[in-house]
Parts: sequence; structure tokens; C-alpha cells
Amino acid sequence: MERVEVTGSRILSAGALAPAPVQVMTAADIASSGAANLQELLLKSPVFGGGAGSNSLGRNNSNFLTSSSGVSTLDLRNLGVDRTLVLVNGRRYVSGIPGSSAVDLNTIPTDFIERVEMLTGGASSTYGSDAVAGVVNIILKRNINGLKLDMQLGRSEKGDDDKKKFSASFGTSGADGRANLMAHFAFTRQGQTMARDHGVPYDQTSLAVLNPKTTNPADIFNVRQPTFSAFAPAGHFYFTDADKKDVDFTYDAAGKQIPWSQNGPAGDGVGATGFNRQAYRAISVPTDRMLLAAKGDYALNDKHQIFFEGTYAATKTKSEIEPFALASSDVYPNTEVVPTEFLINGTMVRNPLVPANVVGDYFFQRRMTDLGSRIQQADRDTFRFVLGMKGEVNPTWSYETYLGYGATKEGQRGNGQVNVLNMRNALEAIPDGKGGVMCRDELARAQGCVPINIFGAGTISPAGVKYIAAPQSLNTKVTQKMAGFTVSGEPFEMPAGPVGIAVGGEWRAEFSEDVHDALTATGLNGGNALPDTKGSFNVKELFVETRLPLLKGLPLIKTLDGIAAVRASDYSTAGKTNSWNTGLDWAANSTVRVRVTKAVSTRAPNVGNLFSAPSQTFPPGLKDPCNGVKSSDTSVLATNCKAAPGVAANMAANGGVFTLTQPDRDGISGFDSGNPDLKPEKGNSTTFGLVITPKGIPVLDKFAFTADYFDISIDKAINTPGRQYALDQCYSGNDTSFCKFITRRPTGTPGNSAGSIDLINEVPVNSGGQVAKGLDFTASYSDKLGTGRVNGRLSYTHLLKAEYKATDTATPDPTAGELGSPRNRWSLSLGYENGPWALSTTTTFIGQSYLNDSFRKGYPQFTKADFKVASKTYLDMQGTYALGKAQFYLGIDNVLNTKPAPIVSGLPGNTTGTATDAGTYDAIGRRYYFGVRYSM
Repeated sequence: MERVEVTGSRILSAGALAPAPVQVMTAADIASSGAANLQELLLKSPVFGGGAGSNSLGRNNSNFLTSSSGVSTLDLRNLGVDRTLVLVNGRRYVSGIPGSSAVDLNTIPTDFIERVEMLTGGASSTYGSDAVAGVVNIILKRNINGLKLDMQLGRSEKGDDDKKKFSASFGTSGADGRANLMAHFAFTRQGQTMARDHGVPYDQTSLAVLNPKTTNPADIFNVRQPTFSAFAPAGHFYFTDADKKDVDFTYDAAGKQIPWSQNGPAGDGVGATGFNRQAYRAISVPTDRMLLAAKGDYALNDKHQIFFEGTYAATKTKSEIEPFALASSDVYPNTEVVPTEFLINGTMVRNPLVPANVVGDYFFQRRMTDLGSRIQQADRDTFRFVLGMKGEVNPTWSYETYLGYGATKEGQRGNGQVNVLNMRNALEAIPDGKGGVMCRDELARAQGCVPINIFGAGTISPAGVKYIAAPQSLNTKVTQKMAGFTVSGEPFEMPAGPVGIAVGGEWRAEFSEDVHDALTATGLNGGNALPDTKGSFNVKELFVETRLPLLKGLPLIKTLDGIAAVRASDYSTAGKTNSWNTGLDWAANSTVRVRVTKAVSTRAPNVGNLFSAPSQTFPPGLKDPCNGVKSSDTSVLATNCKAAPGVAANMAANGGVFTLTQPDRDGISGFDSGNPDLKPEKGNSTTFGLVITPKGIPVLDKFAFTADYFDISIDKAINTPGRQYALDQCYSGNDTSFCKFITRRPTGTPGNSAGSIDLINEVPVNSGGQVAKGLDFTASYSDKLGTGRVNGRLSYTHLLKAEYKATDTATPDPTAGELGSPRNRWSLSLGYENGPWALSTTTTFIGQSYLNDSFRKGYPQFTKADFKVASKTYLDMQGTYALGKAQFYLGIDNVLNTKPAPIVSGLPGNTTGTATDAGTYDAIGRRYYFGVRYSM
């Protein structure tokens, strides 16, 4: 019998079984899903998170990212993508995201996969760092005979989300059987979907967010629509006139000044002068993929062979969002206003492009539609090659050794941003003495400065647009070098059987860098400041694993094996770490098997954790604890709020109540940076499982059942406590050390209120942790039915406990049952084959959940039930018909056209522009596809 290696172990043995809970998806599952990307199928499994509570990325929740839009990552148990180790054929795969260890599944050839094994629990002693939540091991096909083609077309019910797919797989063997070669080519194209075409045509915001004192619980999920942006293409201008009165105006389509009315006089959009961002926002990122893969082996003799694996993937994505929102505070950060006059040779000279009625300096907000939508186009190239040798020393001892190299390069180009230095020069215009205008600064004129007129829509000339435009670029590179060896054998026998052992060593070096254009790096393009990041590390590791046959052939003990493994690692950055696991595998008989494992795993800080330069961000959905506090309040919260800069002034200006405007809520910024002093985090996991394969029992003998308990906890986690947590801790007085990360505006500005939050910064620390406990159940069935065959598989997860601790001393924040972490999830696959016909269905259930408790605390007038998010059920199906060497198939995803949960703007977990949590729920709706597979 062939000795094989299973996921979770390095020991080769005959009839090997996984020592820890493993769920499997096969090539048949992939084919019956019609998926162009492996992530689309895997996220139907209840073991993965993908939306709120997870940092997993996909086409439908990454449109607003400044980088990495369109990538596809995995997150086991909602513990983080960097704690989910993705392997290909049991070996590491290069990351698709700079600074991270997360693998981009866009680069994995879907039709070249034999199966995917998903192991729960710590596996660092077997595979090294990052396997804290578990392992996803992608096994490529071992053998292909001839040529296999697959062609597919698809589209959503709305006429978008176009899908095109073509793949060709080829395999051949040498005449003497010593050589085997397989190759694969694939091209897929998945199109864009716009929010306006999928039920979200206008900007909208939760009524409860706009009015935290509301007593109507329906306001949580109901919206005020529209809530247009204050940044309009015609501009939004205000100044104080000679009579000290505030003047607030914009322009109509004819270029006439009219009063500003953001959402219209009645708030219903009629007569509104604000801007509807939803008209420009996309849900899904259009993605083109071209993949080449090859693998092969050559037998040097009967005992030894060399092998290789090669992959090349070229991915193109395009993210699109609304035109840039520019304010005078971006151009003049110190004064926040634009001067109308300038001292020229001792005389004050007025800018002739400024309307005559504008007196003194003025403030503006303007949507820069003159520059077009903000579009980021990314070209990513991933290359990976592994070369190795394996063989047998004798019938009980074998070896494997390999070298590998992988690299991901990304070139991203963007437009729509503004060069604020040039913008400032262009706004400071004076008469040129010839009846025209020119830029005030002589040096700027020599460098091609073009004066611009921002008063009204479309008023900036093409030459002006060219002068103020700030093209963006981002170039990233990630490399991975690795080498390893394993020796596996049976050194001696015990009464119950041979002892299995595996020893080995691995070396790995990781490098990552991202380089922005100069304006982006310094924040001079009107957007976030994103400095360059560069770093590397290497690690040397030794491991040993053993399987001890303890008992055999006794009553209720068919076999009882002990399992143990240990790994020692030495990181160039984080120092030495140790990880281990131990367990028991008990087969009572041919029907009942019990497995128990206990593991300690590690995750060393990655390049991003360690070396990220301070990058600016504008975090959405933050709730200021001081909002609504009265000057007469005497609570600890009120006392701390009133002591903060600008809060008292705000209260004085608003009748004794601290009041925030929509621009205040939208205008919070901050900086994220790395921490070179981070140490590895540790994960502790326990799994206990039962496998039942009934034998000789009518009906039941067609079933197989598994039940597994998992308990994963992470201590001294590499995490950022979270900006909302920092706010709550600072002003509640529970931990005032967080106050140093918060900066409020001491005085009001033309765009923001006094006391409103300007900055909240974050750095990762070794503090706090996470916990995930739950139960997994699977049941599979296969039998004849009539003249055909029926099969089914149920995967169900019940989450018993999930919690997050921001710091070691913080009270745990329970997340089980919250949005993105429902207590109950399941997936049911059913299939029936009869002759040339076949039908398969997949039903995915996402249980009810609640908005997170941090958000709920801001509404003490409501009960937890008021924040409930209803369960959702999705049904997919595919029918096939075989005709000769061809198989035709037709599929429908989301057959019931199940609507997404209403996670509207302002609510935690909202994916910008989609009015839902697009990582958890289907934001697109019913989709159709058809295709043909052909073998020759």
C-alpha cells in the first residue's frame, strides 16, 4: 500500500488519517459551483469569515482600498488572514499583499486543483508560523490524461457582473512511465457592478446615526435618503461678509449663484445642491486573470524522482469611486481658507476669478469632476517555482527535499487626485495686465502654472486640469525564498505496530516593499499620506514529529495512537520561538473513531507589522462618545469630554450640548504604522472529534458523520486595539493611556466644529488576544436512487464563543453572534446523476446576528433585539448534460434572489457604497452562467 502524507502531518504512512479535524472540497465541488475563483466556493463553507469581523478581502469589499483592491484572501474562524496559512501541495506560497503573509487566491488555477483540505487548529509545529487558526492546503491534480477544455459565460440578472472563462489542462506521460508532465492555461474575466444598478442609487445614512437620541428602533436600519455629500461639482462656498453674516452658496447649471441646500429644502433631494456619490460607486472590482501552471516529475530509478511545480499569474483589476472631494483646508491646512487678495509690490491685488460678492477670504468644498472618477488600475504578476527530489531509502524510510522561489509584483496607476501645491498656485491668480489672468507666483509661472476658476461646475480649463492633476503610482514587490527537507520513516516497532517519525528543517526569507509616487507619499495629492515601506526577515527551523502505536486489537480499541510534534524557530527579527502539538487517535472499531489534539502555535510579526511607515487613513463608522453630552452632565464621561480641547466651545455654541455635523463624522483621520519591537504571538488550540462511519447498518451505512469541538485562543496577540475602543476607553476613564492617540480640534474651522475629532492614530502591540470556540458537524451520504445516484454533504458550524481583548487587562468583548460571526452557519450540497444528466444544488445559511455591542452601547434606549440582523439563505444550482466527450452545463447562483442584509451607511460592518456587509452577504443578486467542458 502506498505511503502518503496527509494535511496536518509530515509522516508518510499507509492508510494515513488526518490527526486533526479536516474538511475537504473536491474538484467535483469546484466544477459544480461554476466558480472562476476558488474563494467564491470556499466562502460558502461555515469555517471561513469574509465580512464584518474579518479582514478577508474579495472583489465585493475591496473597491475603496488604495491598494490590494480585487485580491482574494481567506480567514479561518474570523481570526485573521495572517493566522490562516495557505499551502499548495503542503508547501508555502508567496503572499499577494505587501507586508502580509496572505495568499491571493486569484493566482491559484481553479481547474488545476484536485482538492482543498481545511484543517482547524494550530499546526505551527508541522508547518511553521501563521498556522494559528488552521491550514488551507490546496492539492493540485496528480494526473491528467489528454486535453481538457472548459469554456463559460455568465451574467447577473441586472445585465452586469459579466463572467468569461476559458481553461485548458493537458497531461501526458512518457512511454516508459518514468516522466509525467501536466500543464494548465486559464483566462477569466469578471466584470464590474455599480451600486446604482443594485438597489442603492442614492447616498443614504442610518436615521439612528443621524439622530442618536431617537426612540424609534426602526431608525437603526432605516435610512435618510438622500444624504448627499457637501462636496459638489459646482462647489460649496462660504465666507463672512462685511456685516459679519455668513454667506453660503453654490451654482446652478446656468452658472448662477444660488443658496446652498445639501439635501434640498425639504430634505428629500428635490432642489438639492449636494452630490450623489452612489452614482459613481462600484460594488465589485472588475478582474482579469491569466494563469499558467505546470507540474511534473521524472523517475531517476525505481526509488528516486525529481519533481517541479511552476505557476505564473497575471491579474488586472480596476477600482472606481466618485471624483475627488477637495476642500480649501486641504490646500491651506493652516488657515483653511483661500485668500482673495495678494500684496503685489506694496498694493493689494484681487483675484479677478473670484466673484465680486465674495468679501475677504473664503472656504470651499468642491467635487473635482473636472478630473474624472478616481480610478486605480493594478497589474499584478505572481511567479512561483519549486524544484525538489524525493524517494525511498528502503521500504520504510523516505525523504523529500526542495527549493522554492516566489515573487509578486504590482504596478498600480491612478488618476483623479489633486496636486495641492499646484492647486494653491493656481488659486492665487492676479491680472496679467493684458486683460487676462496669471498665477501670482513667478516661479510657478515659469513652471507652467495655469490659473483656475473653481466657481461653478466644469469651470476649470483643460490646461488647468492638466496642471493640477496628480497621477498616482504604486509599485510593490514581495519575494519568498524557501528550502526544506524531511526524512520520514519507521525506526522500530512496538507491540501495536511500527513507530512513525519525521524530522526535518526549513529555511525561509521574506521581503516586501511598496513605493508610492512622491505626492502620495507626502500627502500632497489631497489624499492620505502613504509613505513607502520596506522590510525583510528570515527564519531557520527544525522540527520532529512522531506517531506512536500505543494499543491495538483489544476490545473497543482497534487502534490507539499517540501523536506528538515540536518545532524550534529562529527569526532574524523576532528571535526564537517554539511550537508543539500532541494528541491521541483512537479507533474503537471500524465505525467509531475519536481524535484529540492540543497544540501551541506561533505567529511571528510580518513585514507590515514591523516596518510599516505611518500611513494616513480615514476610518469610517466611528462614534464619538462625547456626541450629545450636555454641559450640565456630571458623569465621568461628561467630565472627561468637557476637559478635551474644543468641547466646551462647541457646547457653548450649541445650547450646552456637544453637537457634531456630518462633515465632523466624515472628517476623522489618523495614521497607522508598524512596531519594530513586536514579538511573536502564541495560539493555544484544543480539538476533540468523533468520526462515525456506520458499517453493516442498513441505510446508515451510506452515511459518514463527524463532530468536532474546537477551542482556539491567542495570547499577546499582534493587534491594534481599535479606534472605537480607544475612544471609549479614553473618555470613560477606564484607560486614559489611549487619550494620547486622539487629537481634537481646539477651535472651529470653516468645515468642522470645535471639539470634533481630527486624528486617532494606531500602532500594533503585543497585547490582548482572541478566542474562538465552537462545534463543527459534517454528514455525507451517497447511494443509488432509482437508475441514478444521489449524494449529499452537510457542513454545519455552531459558534459557542468568540471574543476579542484589546489589551491584556481589558474586559473581553464578546463577538459571537455579532455581524460577520453568526452563531449558526451551514452549507448543504445535494446532487443527483442519472445517465448523461446531473443536477447539483448548494444551500448556504447565514444565521441571525446583531450589530456589535460597541455600537449598541451608544443607544441605551434600545434593547439588543432592536439591533438584530435577520438570517439569510442562498441557493445555487447547476445542471449538466453529457454528450459524447462534451459536458454542457447551466447554472444559477442565488436562485431565490435573496436580498442582502440592510447594513446601511453609518452602521458597523457596512461596506462603503453597497448598503450591506458585502463580504458576508451577496450584494449583486441572481446570476446565470452556462458553459461546456470537453475532453480529448
